[in-house]
Formats: sequence, structure tokens, C-alpha cells
Amino acid sequence: MSTPAESMSPAERYAADARRRALAKTELGAFAATVAFPLDPFQIEACRALEAGRGVLVAAPTGAGKTIVGEFAIHLALRQGLKAFYTTPIKALSNQKYAELCAIHGVERVGLLTGDTTINGEAPVVVMTTEVLRNMLYADSDTLAGLGYVVMDEVHYLADRFRGAVWEEVIIHLPRDVRLVSLSATVSNAEEFGAWLDTVRGETEIVVSEHRPVPLWQHVLVGRQLVDLFATRQSFEALADVHDRDTGGEGEPPSSPPSAAPRAEASVSELTAVNPELVELGRRESQQLYRGRFGHGGRARRREERQRGEKQSPRAGRPGDAPPLPGTRASRPQMVQALERRGLLPAIDFIFSRAGCDAAVQQCLDAGLDLTTPAEKAEITAAVDAAAVDIPSADLPVLGFWAWREGLQRGLAAHHAGLLPTFKETVEKLFAAGLVKVVFATETLALGINMPAKSVLIEKLEKFNGEAHVDITAGEYTQLTGRAGRRGIDVEGHAVVQWRPGLDPSALAGLASRRTYPLNSSFRPTYNMSINLVAQFGRERAREILESSFAQFQADRSVVGLARQVRSREESLAGYEKAMTCHLGDFGEYSRIRHELSEAEKAASRQAGRARRSMTVDSLARLAPGDVVEIGQGRLAGSAVVLTSDPNGREPRPQVLTFDRNIRRIGLHDVDGPLEPIARIRIPKHFDAKRPKDRRDLAASLRHATERARLEGPDAGAQGRRSRRDFAFAGGYQDTEKRITDLRRQLRTHPCHGCAEREDHARWAERWIKLRRETDRLVEQIQGRTNTIAKTFDRVCDVLESYGALAQGAAGPEVTPFGQQLRRIYGDKDMLTALSLREGAFEDVDAAELAALVSILVYQAKREEGGLTPKMPSISLDVAVDVVLREWSQLEDAEEQHRLPRTSEPEFGLVWPIYKWARGRELQNVLSGTELAAGDFVRWVRQVIDLLDQLADVPGTDRRISRLCHEAIGLLRRGVVAYSSLSD
Repeated sequence: MSTPAESMSPAERYAADARRRALAKTELGAFAATVAFPLDPFQIEACRALEAGRGVLVAAPTGAGKTIVGEFAIHLALRQGLKAFYTTPIKALSNQKYAELCAIHGVERVGLLTGDTTINGEAPVVVMTTEVLRNMLYADSDTLAGLGYVVMDEVHYLADRFRGAVWEEVIIHLPRDVRLVSLSATVSNAEEFGAWLDTVRGETEIVVSEHRPVPLWQHVLVGRQLVDLFATRQSFEALADVHDRDTGGEGEPPSSPPSAAPRAEASVSELTAVNPELVELGRRESQQLYRGRFGHGGRARRREERQRGEKQSPRAGRPGDAPPLPGTRASRPQMVQALERRGLLPAIDFIFSRAGCDAAVQQCLDAGLDLTTPAEKAEITAAVDAAAVDIPSADLPVLGFWAWREGLQRGLAAHHAGLLPTFKETVEKLFAAGLVKVVFATETLALGINMPAKSVLIEKLEKFNGEAHVDITAGEYTQLTGRAGRRGIDVEGHAVVQWRPGLDPSALAGLASRRTYPLNSSFRPTYNMSINLVAQFGRERAREILESSFAQFQADRSVVGLARQVRSREESLAGYEKAMTCHLGDFGEYSRIRHELSEAEKAASRQAGRARRSMTVDSLARLAPGDVVEIGQGRLAGSAVVLTSDPNGREPRPQVLTFDRNIRRIGLHDVDGPLEPIARIRIPKHFDAKRPKDRRDLAASLRHATERARLEGPDAGAQGRRSRRDFAFAGGYQDTEKRITDLRRQLRTHPCHGCAEREDHARWAERWIKLRRETDRLVEQIQGRTNTIAKTFDRVCDVLESYGALAQGAAGPEVTPFGQQLRRIYGDKDMLTALSLREGAFEDVDAAELAALVSILVYQAKREEGGLTPKMPSISLDVAVDVVLREWSQLEDAEEQHRLPRTSEPEFGLVWPIYKWARGRELQNVLSGTELAAGDFVRWVRQVIDLLDQLADVPGTDRRISRLCHEAIGLLRRGVVAYSSLSD
């Protein structure tokens, strides 16, 4: 068989040789010679753009090799005698990239800056978190001198609603002569993002690759059996290409000749057809669910549940709550064994729960699962013991070290943010080395850490987003399954979804065949950002800079589309006006009267309903013990006597004894209108509702009083009562009735009222009114989206002025000394921290108390804790906390007044753990009685250290406070915190 070179003509061979010689003379050629594998076309295209002096945006699937482009930027910087910064969203990824670059360029040429870790910060190549670079730009750091290239890895992180704005700040504020390399996951609006980069950064090449180096196959794990998702065996790439062709890549049908449509449709339906085996399984489960809920005995079962007082959960009755069919479920050990039998290890099992990840490892251990050889066990044990060599032996049980070690020895591990950073880093290294076979992970593992696997298992297509349980999106599914398939090791990767009751195979096929991942800005001006911009550029120039953000760019683009819709609707409105023209008069005026009449009648109906409800509430609240009433509807229909009143103005529920001697509370839903007493009876002083005799005697009195009232007639005792008509005409009801009468008169006397084609004209008029209303809403949207970022900036500046951070000078707003302090404080509670510092919250505390106080400005609980402020460890700390809470309350009022997002309330869940740790307590004592995992505790302590470090360097800070900050850092940076210095 001939090789490609042998099949070429002499001329073709000469041309190819000439291209190779030309490439060898370029920097790209020199760089390519150092790479162990041939570069892909998209990598070559992006690198050539960089060498030509252009910025570049690279959007490609996970594992495609985007970072090669970033490494080429570093190569260019070193060759040109310039600096290169490599930024990442998380510290773990920074640590991993630092290790990789050290191996390539040497330790002396590479540095690491992650807020709490500084290694060789003035090196020509520095890896850092994006926040560190943002802080450098605002501080005008000397480290920026000689900067030539910035690589922003995982740049799609700018869509993150909590931290995404930092990416835009960096992109906007980097010097124009710095070349930007943006590396992103495959996003559906890469061209839009690239167009914005071109606007703010200069010429930027957009390089999009949809090609996965390792094909991805889709499966469903039904019990212990692996079933293909699709009827025809197709890789993700082929399916996504079909989806893009079918939707034009933007979710809209493509414009194609009619003759081509049937052929394309047939191709799409063939390639994306769901495996009939899964369709049949879904049908059988639906039938079982229906029989269980609505079949024989279902109604009786539900009645029994109600009688027992069992509450249905909000999800009850959903398909996901159906009992599984026999043979469709498998335990986690069985799932691992199924993957092992098919040769699909190593695998990542995504479980959207930390506790679930830990439980999965324990379940596999309890089942006796062992996936490693003796040689692998020895290698794992050596790595684990080396990682734990600096950990005090007293801390090991608290950290769950021995169970963690046993799991690793058997090739099993969990990976989530609650793990101790050292443990998490060890898991990553052992998995990358192929020693750990299965990792049970939360979705944070999909954020860019280099941990590819042969297969990825997703246990369920639903996750908790902090507020509610929601389905994962197509973009999230692509991110998770992108880990499957190791380049250079695996021929193919496998994405596996576990079968669960209620799983819709067609919906899963939709997720698996789409790769839409729109990149939407989360940018908004903060106090720190705004004060830094004003300090550097002045208020007007700062306003212009913010208008160049991606958020405003997207808003402006959407305005263009909205304006197009407004123009189209205005043309339609003109057509409607022509169609409703009447020869007898102005039909537009007639239709306006008719519309106003309809709205007035609806308003009258609503007023009457509200008045009726108000009257009913009032009557229930005014009922007194001894009042006899007639309940006219529902299960309590009949006469009753009031036992206890309930003056609750919102929804009173007085207690009554019914005609059949039952004690009940009655409310709005038990009556059909206001209740008025028809009689009164005396309730004995020592009446006890629990004694049957007392209830029987009172029910007899109730019966006699009811019969007497009926004989006397409905008007007996009516004097002094408030009639229903009094309520009905309260609150402006009479004015509404008068307006309705006037409008009806105007309608009857209008010339168009007698038109024979009146109803035809009216139909066109109704369409006109509806379209006019929609058009006006679009116009309001346009007005709301225009200059939205700048308007928010103006409101932030107004708050800054009200607090004295900005003051009016001769040349415009100037930054005050307090504003200069705010410039150096970064975080979600930047303004509150600066105010607390100014108001003396830090003055009368010692170092341990200061650390505990700073924790309330950093800590955010995973769930809302609520309740009263807990007791503080000391009186001085209690006083300091009161100062912070007072400032927060006033700041929240100011933000509400200026229509700004509220600063979150200080949280106290970390106060005692931090205080104990700073006082030298052991880790077990510190974590006792809390829900904090060791990894979470370390992460929060390091954030406290970061803020203390900022406060120590804030200009104008009292020297004693600066000294206390450094002392507090020393107290915190010990033990488990100190030996986790190089991990996330």
C-alpha cells in the first residue's frame, strides 16, 4: 500500500517540501518541533494568527488541545524577551499549569500567584488566578512592566454570575499592546464574543473547532447492562454536526432549497433515532406509574395517606418517583463492575452531591470492590503516605485519612470541594497516572482540571443550583461528558447515563446531540471597580469604558433586533388602522371607548371580589365567643358556635363547635361570604372542648338558638350589623360604576355604533390594540437596555458620594482618603469592609478576635442559616459585630434607595471555628458541632487570610491594625492550613 507522499506527483511533493521548509523558519515551526505530536489544523491556524501579531479566541471541545495555543504564546514571549501571564479560574488549575510549565521551561523561569501563594512572582512566565491579575491592573503593579501576552484559560467562565465580571475587567483594562489569548469551551456565540474582543482589544482571530480528537459514544446503563442511546452507532461529533446542519447552528432552521429538505430530514431522523429498546422501557415504566396512581386501589391508597396526615412532596406523582422496573437499577458497586467488564475504566462518576461522592466510595469498599494490582497498591500507598507526611497524626482521624487511604489503595476516590486540598491534589495525580480507576466527583471537576477518563458516568440529569433542583443544560452535559476519552491513550470515549424511573430517552438524545452553550455576560459595576475606574480615568471616561463591556455589547446587539421588531410591528399597525377605517366616524376613538369599558368592567369585578374578601376577613375577625353562625358551604356546612376568636387581620381562623359536635377552625376557604351572627349563646365558664358531655350540652344549646333564630326571621338582630352592600360599595366602587355608565352612554351615542360592519372593524381594532401594547413593551425594553451598565455605574457612584468615597472637585469627582482605602479592598462585601474599618470595628479586638470578625465579611453558607446572631466569644467582638451589622443595615437601605443589588448579610457560621483555630485549638475541636468539612474550613480560612492581608496594606490604616492583621495571619497559617499552601 502506498503512503500519501508516494501517491503525490513530483510537483505536489515539491510544494509540500517547500511549505515544510518555510514553516521550519518560523517561530511556529520551532515550537512545533518541541511538541510530541503533530499540531491539529485549528492549533496551527491560531498559532499563526498569534505570530502575525493578532489576538486570538480559540473555542474547542474539552480535551481538544486548546492549551497548546497558550503555550505557544509563552514561547513567543520568551523569544521576544517579554513576560507572559497564564490566568485560570481556580487555584487547582493554576497549580496544575504551574507544574506543567515548570517541567517545560524550568522552575527559575516560571512563577505562581494565587492570592495566598507567591512563588517567583517576577518570573518571565507567571501562572495566576484571574482575580490576581485584576488586582494588579487596579494597583498599577510594577509586575506588569514588560508584559507581552496574557492567556485566559476557561474564558467562558465570564458567564459565572458570582465571579464572571473579573474576566471582563481584565480584558477591558489590559494595555492595548498586550496580546490576548482567550481559550474557551465550544460556545454557540463565539463569533459574537470574538466581535466584542475585536472591538476592545484590536484585531482578534476567531478560531472555532468542533472536532473531538477522541470520538465520543453515548450509552445508557440499564441495571448492569450498557445499552446504546441511539439506534445507529454514531459518535457525538457526527450527531452534533447533524444537529447544527438541521438548526443552522443557531437554533433556527437553515434556508435550503425545497428539493434538499426531504433528504436532509431523512438523514437527521435516521442518525438521531433513539434506541427502540430504551423507548419501550420508558413506555413500560409510564404504564406502571399510571397503574400505581390511577389503577385499581390507587385512589384508596391516596385516601389512606391523607387520613394518616402524610403530606405529598412537591415532586410526588412525577415520573421520577415511580418504582423502578425489575432489573433496571444497579447499586454503585454494580455500576463500577459493569464498566470494568466492558473495559471502560478509568471512569469519572458525576454525582451532584458531596455526601453522595463520599457515600459512593464507602459503598464500594463495603462491597469488597478492589480494582488495583499489588504493584499499583504499593505505588499508591507511597504517594499517599508522602502527601500526609506533614499532617499531625492527631488530625488524621478527623480528616478521614484512613478511609480515604483505603479507598485509594483499591483504586477508588471522591473528588469535591469539601476535601482537604492536599487530598484532592493527590487524587488528581493518581488518577492522571492511571492508578485510581474510579473517581466519584461533583461537577467542579469539569471546570478545566486535567483529569481525562475513558468513560464518564452521570447518575442523574438533575442538580441543585443553590436554590432549586433543575435539569442540566445541553452545555453542562457537553462539559461533563467532555472528560471521556484520553488523547493518545483511548481510541474512543464513552458517555454513560444511568437509567432512572422517569428518564426520557428522547430528551437525553436531545442533550447528547446538541452543543449549544451560549456565552452571556454577568458583568455589573461594583463599588471597588467603580472607585478604581474613577481614580484612574475620571467619571466620564470610566463611564465610556464600562459601555465597552461585553454585557453592554450584548445588550446593544439585542436592541438592534428589538428595533427591527418595532419597525415591523409599526408597519402592521398602519395596515390594521386602514382595515378598521369606518365611513361614519373615527373608529379608533370608538374602539378606545370600547376597550376602556371592557377594562373598567373587569376592574369593577376585581374590586367587588376584593371587597367581598375584605368583608369576609373582617367578619371572621369580629366573631366573638358565643356567636352563632351559619356556614353555607363545604364540609363544615351548617350552624356552629364560636368558641375562641382570632383577631388576626391577615387571615383569621376562629375556633368553632359544629352542629355535629366537632371542634374545627374556620377560615376564608370554608365560607362563601361574610359571616354575621344569627344569635348568641352563653358558653359555660368551665367548658372543656375535650369532654364529650360539654360538647354535647353546648351543641344542644346551639340547636335551640338556631331554631329560634330561624323562627324569628332573617332580620332579627340585624341592627348594628354591616351589610354586604356597605362593603361592596367601599373603596371607590361607586366611582367605577359611574364611569362604566358614562362609557356605555358614550359608546351608544358614537356615530360608529350604528355601522353595519362594526364587528368586522372591531376585530381589526382589537388586533391593533393588542399589537400596540406589545410594541410599547418592546420600546420600553429598548429604553431599559440602552446604557444599562452606565446607568448602574451612575447609581453606584451616587452611593459612593453619599458615603464620602467620592467628592466633587474643581475638575469633577475626586477620590477621597476613604475612597483610596476602598480601592484596595476586593471581595463581595468590599464597601461593607471599608465602612467597618472606617467606623472602628477593628480597633478594640485582639488578633484572634480580628480573624473571627473578618470571617463574617467573607463567609457565605451553602444554605440560608437565618435566626438570631449567635453569642460571640468575647464582649469586644460582640461590640465589633454590632458595628458591622449597623453599617450593613444602613448600606442596604442606601442600595435599596438607589435600586442597586443588595450587599448580602454578614453570616456567623465561621466565627467560632476561626476563633478556636486562632487560639490554637486542635482541628477536631474546631470542627466539632459544625457542618464544615475539613476542605471547606481550609478554603474559608485562606479567604480570611487573603482579606487580612488586604487590610494590612490598606493606605491610611492604623499601624496597630496592620500589625494585628499580620499577627492574625500568623495564628491562622498553621497545621492543616499551612501544609495545604499549594492546593485549591
